[in-house]
Amino acid sequence: MQFPFNILQDQDFDVIGFGTNAVDFLIQVPDYPAFNSKVELVDYVRAAGGEVATAMAGLQRLGLKTSYIGRFGNDDAGDFGLRTLIDEGVDVTYAEQIEGARTQIAFIVIDTRNGERTVIWHRDAKLAYKETEVPADALIHSKVLHFTPHDIEACIKLARAAKENSMVVSIDVDKVFDDIDELLPFVDIMIASADFPEKLLGASDQKTALREIKMRFGCGIAGVTLGEKGSLLLCGDEFIETPGFAVPGGCKDTTGAGDSFRAGLLYGFLTGESVEKSARIANAVAALKCRAVGARTALPTREEVYDLLKNM
Repeated sequence: MQFPFNILQDQDFDVIGFGTNAVDFLIQVPDYPAFNSKVELVDYVRAAGGEVATAMAGLQRLGLKTSYIGRFGNDDAGDFGLRTLIDEGVDVTYAEQIEGARTQIAFIVIDTRNGERTVIWHRDAKLAYKETEVPADALIHSKVLHFTPHDIEACIKLARAAKENSMVVSIDVDKVFDDIDELLPFVDIMIASADFPEKLLGASDQKTALREIKMRFGCGIAGVTLGEKGSLLLCGDEFIETPGFAVPGGCKDTTGAGDSFRAGLLYGFLTGESVEKSARIANAVAALKCRAVGARTALPTREEVYDLLKNM
């Protein structure tokens, strides 16, 4: 099955991302500590993360060209986070550091038995975009807009402008924000966390909920990520269920796996693959990411992805 969208040609960038970046402090423990207890950590590391920033870095590793709209604090963490995107080759013309703001951070506790993590995060209110502040003119350079809806009014403005420019609009969503009903009609590709459809509609059956989302909002692709079980996508009237891949060498950290999945799906779409093949690519990218601690540490190259697919 082919994606039901046309791709703009002769653009400077394949994908432009708008939304979250973060600096993560990843703490590995032998097992997750009980309340009011102590546990000695195994190791810890500082690494760059954030949903959209990670997706842009992932697409760069796969060989596509990306740009990032987002805000960092004017602090050491901001210097670090911005530099990591530049080092990946992501265009940061529309990224900025805000005086007096602190870069979004996350403390992530990773259980070394299975790589599952618990995230404790904070985003400085000074990093938020108002509708009047978002650089909609940046969209004329790209084929796809990919975002998280944390600054909902700014997202609505960007999504509307993207549709007016015949771009494909992709969203990464895991919670019900205010005015989400106003935003989703502009979205072509909605990939959500497994529990989002129920949060939005109250329907516990995922297939029923995805059909309702598609009917109500018109998303061409509506889907959910399912962790190690893979993914479930609805395209047209057909559900595409794709199993996950075992992580080569074992799962070290699931941080950023969902962001990596979205990068893989957009890569498949932009390179002309079918929805089914793109879902396999997306699950492969997510699995390979989990080889090491950190959202971006083990983001794979195109060659690594196709090697995994070839051997499965």
